[in-house]
Amino acid sequence: MIKRFIGIGLGLSLVATSLMAEIEKKDLTIGFIALTDCAPIVIAKEKGFFKKNGLNVHVVKEGGGWPGIQQKVISGEYDFSHALAGMPIAATLGINGNANLQAVLSLDFNGNGITFGNKIIKKMKAYGMDETKRPLTSEALKKYIDAKHKKEGTNYQPLSFGMVHPVSTHNYELRYWMASSGIVPDRDTTIKPFPPPTMPSNLIAGNIEGYCVGEPWNERIVLKKKGSTLVTNYDIWNNNPEKVLQTRADFIEKNPETTKAVMKSILQAQIWLDTSWENRKEAAKIMSKPNYVKAPVSVLEKSMTGTFQYLKGQDSEPNPMFNVFANYYAAYPYYSHGMWFITQMYRWGQIDKAVDMKKVIESVYRPDLFAEVAAEVGYTLPPSAWKKDGVDKYNMFMDGKVWDPNKAVEYIFSTGIDESKVSKEDLLKANKWTVKTEQPNYVCPYGPAGCADPKYVTK
Repeated sequence: MIKRFIGIGLGLSLVATSLMAEIEKKDLTIGFIALTDCAPIVIAKEKGFFKKNGLNVHVVKEGGGWPGIQQKVISGEYDFSHALAGMPIAATLGINGNANLQAVLSLDFNGNGITFGNKIIKKMKAYGMDETKRPLTSEALKKYIDAKHKKEGTNYQPLSFGMVHPVSTHNYELRYWMASSGIVPDRDTTIKPFPPPTMPSNLIAGNIEGYCVGEPWNERIVLKKKGSTLVTNYDIWNNNPEKVLQTRADFIEKNPETTKAVMKSILQAQIWLDTSWENRKEAAKIMSKPNYVKAPVSVLEKSMTGTFQYLKGQDSEPNPMFNVFANYYAAYPYYSHGMWFITQMYRWGQIDKAVDMKKVIESVYRPDLFAEVAAEVGYTLPPSAWKKDGVDKYNMFMDGKVWDPNKAVEYIFSTGIDESKVSKEDLLKANKWTVKTEQPNYVCPYGPAGCADPKYVTK
């Protein structure tokens, strides 16, 4: 009799587990912006990963730029979206929408460039710029701005530049690059947001001198010979986080199995993208379609196949890590990466109150949920969700600075140029925690694509 009840209980338990694992919502809409780093979402659709994991996903190219993406995720029109790494953080803090959004995985590393028009490049060359130098600093731009200040005096007209969104990696990277040579971005320049696909036309029209944007919108200008890319975000910060997959916290709570199925599908697509350069070429062809990025395959391949053409009229330069999707833990949502964006929000005056940065990022980034999905897919996890950057061969900053989350407050005020609205003292009071950081090894377990050197490929 006891055995019979045990058998019945075990059977009921298995049924319950089966029911619990049922996908709650199979028909989904995921929004994306026309950039090469939408590739994991596009490939998950086109190569059938969503379908294999029991999902019917409609992927939608958003025409309203990043503000449109954010609004539709918050309203529920999009169940998930391609997102700037800082967007779910900002929304949760109430400075970019007002909703608890969460980043369930990182979509990629690197992928951006700072591209200037021919006119300002000519002026910068007059102040000693060698555009072939890697990484190229903003020193010549600083000298030109100083001369412009001296000439125009109180009638100084700030130079205009473009980026994609106020809490974008692009905004912070452009400011970081400028400030490293002493340029004060909000005094010496005007930095305006534009949807990524409109950057080239705005530069050609003379509305801006240059911009920071993701691919393929740098190479479009370079191949048109209307300008050159002076520096990439890989040059500024090797293997920096770029985009994330975001959704609402309440969606995850109501649809945990759906969320895991979406994550599993996209993670499988990321692995597929880094398995071979042949896969990357196939991806470039897929993304060239009008309903995706709508750019020539030759342009998309400049970054997607391990090269990048910085300068108009010159050959592409090898840069196998320009786009990394799965290798070197590129899919993992590090807490420390997310916190770096909070420091930049403080540095540039976007947050006006002291918050516990650790508490905030742990409510937004989800390495815990990622670990569950990674186990199903066979994706290797780093030793910790917290690490330092600027200390290893493949995560250096161009100015030699080290990002240590345990010194987050000091980091905000360490540059000499900041516009923080919150004092160092108040931030230190709100951030009395410590975390244990561990450095991951440089590994490429999935294939050669996105890998600096074949010797790191462990597959």
